[in-house]
Amino acid sequence: MTKTILLDTNFLVECAANKIDIEKELTRILDFNFDIAILDRTMEELDTLIARKGKTGQAAKLAKMILMTKKTLVLPTEGGHTDNILLKEANENTIIATMDQELKRRLKAKKQDVIIIRAKKKLELVRS
Repeated sequence: MTKTILLDTNFLVECAANKIDIEKELTRILDFNFDIAILDRTMEELDTLIARKGKTGQAAKLAKMILMTKKTLVLPTEGGHTDNILLKEANENTIIATMDQELKRRLKAKKQDVIIIRAKKKLELVRS
């Protein structure tokens, strides 16, 4: 069975800033087939970050370019806070990749696995 790895905006920006190859790292840490996905509003959030310039803007620009060249699923969303949507999407077939402390805490409370960046150079699957 193929699982979905849903990438949060801050996770994408951190991976780009630290030159982490997301697909390669996910293949290294996961022992199952997966698809990479983002929420539709992630592109909007990246555009907002790009407009700010600086290091974060550059990392957001790189993250967006990477997403556009890879086959990334874009999940449509309706209203609501992004973190709440990610929390709702998390299940046994969808794993959230994030660096947001509050979202990680909420996912852990829901007994969901989370993918994080460890030591600014590799990804790690944190089991619930």
